[in-house]
Amino acid sequence: MTTSFTNPITEDDIANYLANTPDFFERHADLLAAVQLTSPHSQRAVSLQERQAGMLREKIKVLEHRIMDMIRNGNENVLLSDKLLGWARTLFLVADPLALPGQMAGEIAEQFVVPQVGIKMWGVAPHFAHADFAQGVSEDAKLFATSLREPFCGVNTGFEAVSWLPDPLAATSLAILPLRAGPVGSTGPAFGLLVLASPDAQRFNSTMGTDFLARLAELASAALSRLR
Repeated sequence: MTTSFTNPITEDDIANYLANTPDFFERHADLLAAVQLTSPHSQRAVSLQERQAGMLREKIKVLEHRIMDMIRNGNENVLLSDKLLGWARTLFLVADPLALPGQMAGEIAEQFVVPQVGIKMWGVAPHFAHADFAQGVSEDAKLFATSLREPFCGVNTGFEAVSWLPDPLAATSLAILPLRAGPVGSTGPAFGLLVLASPDAQRFNSTMGTDFLARLAELASAALSRLR
């Protein structure tokens, strides 16, 4: 019964008391066995200890899943790094500069399982100006390339760069990588575009991270600088 001089005890008061009195259940150990709760996995009543043990098992299971995800992601990153290094090694071994763009596109398609890859450059040295990779780029495409501060990933909405691919109609999602001098984050004018395409609409989507693609563009730009 409450009076004007007292306040009713609330559940929060009880919870705060137990949280700040850790030895309460040591003095009243019989309560632990007496308290009965409903199991979340069945309708039967279980003791407080059993319920706590179940909650701990659930937490451990969640942590195990997180650890497995971390291990899987770590293994995938190692494999991806190995492929990137192998791709870069191949570029170093290309002796003929004219063959470099085609070799680069072919190795990207093979190493990273990309269905279609296209490369175009501008501002190349005069003795490379006749090559296919140095022709057929409009001023709008050049401006678009320079405007990209990071790789574009998303659905094909009719980009000019799609016409540079072997089968434009099969390009549903795209990754468009600007080629420019300098490390990742450089803001100088672009001198080319590297286009990756897939018939899978989710292969290159607007929510994916672009760090790896930015590194790919950085290495490609450095290799192709031989043609400028």
